Amino acid sequence: MATALVTGGAGFIGSHLCELLLDDGVEVYALDDLSTGGLANVEHLGDRRDFHLVVETVLSHAVASELVHKADVVYHLAAAVGVRKIVEDPVGTMLTNIQGTETVLEYCAQFGKRVLVASTSEVYGDHRTERPLAEDDRSVYGPTTQKRWLYAYSKALDEFLALALHEKRGLDCVIVRLFNTVGPRQTGRYGMVIPTFVRQALTGDPITVYGDGHQTRSFTYVGDVVEALTRLMHEPRAVGEVFNVGNDEEITILELANRVRTLSESRSKIVLIPYEQAYEAGFEDMPRRVPDLGKIGALVGYRPTIGLDQILAKVIAFERASLEPANRG
Repeated sequence: MATALVTGGAGFIGSHLCELLLDDGVEVYALDDLSTGGLANVEHLGDRRDFHLVVETVLSHAVASELVHKADVVYHLAAAVGVRKIVEDPVGTMLTNIQGTETVLEYCAQFGKRVLVASTSEVYGDHRTERPLAEDDRSVYGPTTQKRWLYAYSKALDEFLALALHEKRGLDCVIVRLFNTVGPRQTGRYGMVIPTFVRQALTGDPITVYGDGHQTRSFTYVGDVVEALTRLMHEPRAVGEVFNVGNDEEITILELANRVRTLSESRSKIVLIPYEQAYEAGFEDMPRRVPDLGKIGALVGYRPTIGLDQILAKVIAFERASLEPANRG
């Protein structure tokens, strides 16, 4: 039986990846400090003998060394995520995203283990292009005085480190830039927009849209994402390469709010909130973020299979079920 280490394995994407790997007959070690993940995400896997949850940080050299050594392959997903988390905890973000990645990649290089590094579409920065973003496009960042860009800088450094270790020490690595990934079990706690909108709609609270709502995003179902990750992990030609993973179906955030309200049959009002009020003075956001999927499609045949309305229906059903105990109480 193959063995995989999933850092951030109790997180939203990580827990879905663990499920897929287990279904494929892979023994899974999930490493997570539960800072943004949660036991609830993996409690249904707790009785499986081929699933092992290790509650510890990727900053622990002793734990990272032992688990990387045990694994045949490593999926490095552990990161500080969410705009609110990053703005509120810049130091923790830097430590987890840079030092944690350095620790995992060092042991992967030392022990000769294949590793998939989860990066982000944020590395493209404040792009104003009218076409989808391709992997070789330039990055355009805001000033270092704005904590908003800290996450993008930190994940870009992760990519540079992985590629440098690949070139200098033969690290067997694949880098994926994840665009907005959504689905059941995602929390809105740190600013994830779809679970936030859905929860607001179902409880009758105002649906809060930051900025003018004209910024556009594309949303990918988590099941499509984890399937893409496993395909790339098994593709020898992906070594040392960077791939977008996402959905090229684009929508404005204001239109998204209206669609959530309609599909959830909600009477919630949609309220626009200035960025400065939501986060901090001078906060900047990207006006558009949609991926070019040509590279990953050509290599492993990836295309998203779940559209936005289906995604929203799944999230609405999940959130409605999670609210039922509170409503009964």
